[in-house]
Order: sequence, then C-alpha cells, then structure tokens
Amino acid sequence: MIVVSAPSGSGKTTIVKQMLASGLNLEFSVSATSRNPRAGEKDGVDYYFLTPEAFKRKISSDEFIEWEEVYKNCYYGTLKSEVERIWRKQHHVIFDVDVIGGLNIKKQFSDICLSLFIKAPSIAELESRLKKRSTDSEETIRKRIEKAEYELGFAPQFDRIIVNDRLEKATEETFQIIKDFLQT
Repeated sequence: MIVVSAPSGSGKTTIVKQMLASGLNLEFSVSATSRNPRAGEKDGVDYYFLTPEAFKRKISSDEFIEWEEVYKNCYYGTLKSEVERIWRKQHHVIFDVDVIGGLNIKKQFSDICLSLFIKAPSIAELESRLKKRSTDSEETIRKRIEKAEYELGFAPQFDRIIVNDRLEKATEETFQIIKDFLQT
C-alpha cells in the first residue's frame, strides 16, 4: 500500500497520476465522498459519489477502512471493497487521501504501507496554486489554507516528506521512494 497525502493544492493528485503511469504495478484506490462532483469528475473513476445518508449507512455497516467528516456533512473514506478489488488483481494499492485518512491507513497497515506527505514549498505558494485552479470560492480557499496549516503539523508522522517545489523533481523523488519500497 502506498499512501500519498497532502494539504489541498500541494500536487498530490498530479504526482499520483504520474505514479500510476510509471510501470510500478500500482492501481488507484477510488475514495468515496459525500461532496458533489466537480466538472468532469466521474462516479467510480474519480470518487464514488454518495449522499451523506448513504455514506453514513456504509459507516454503520463497517464498510470503510477509514473515513472522516472533513467538513460539515462532507465525508471522505476508503471502502474495504475497493482495496480488496485491487488486491484480487495482484496490484499494489495507491491512495490519494487527506492527511488524517492517510495516517489512519498507515496505522492499520503499518507493515505493508509506505506513507508519503507531499508538501508545497510555502503556504503562500499553496494559496496561489488553489487560486489558479479556479474551482473554489475565496471562502473555500480560505478554509483550505486554514486546514493546510493544521495538516502540516502531521507531516513528521509520515514515512517520507516530499517538497513539491518543482513538479518534475518531486515526481522523480516519489517514484524512486516507491520503487525502493516495493523492492524490499
């Protein structure tokens, strides 16, 4: 299992996509969420989009490895069935999850899990990246920055911290760390 976590806007999704194309026999674990899809997102590909009520039912049925209410009535989580699906195909699971979710997965699967924290070079750069996305309101960006400042405090609990100051360098570093982990 490879867990890739970061504050929103740090580049984790871009890096994960490049790892999936790297030939390391990785398969993306599609997370579940109760948030609405963004433009272009597809159910079962980007996320499993659930209503808050359906998400809560799955929590009650113990169908998640980990889950979190990230914002009020906005849940994210990893379905047990998703990990089992990937393992049945003899692939390594790679997760693109929030920081707390990443730590929860690492805690449960510490013997077979590599946890990576992707970090923007600064909060100012992180804010700039979020604004360039043009997907969130100013209020949402402000909340994401506040959350990022909080999440940065968890970085030392991850196996490795990768500073994404240049995407190409961060991607190469991530590839080498994962490759080394899978060969041990």
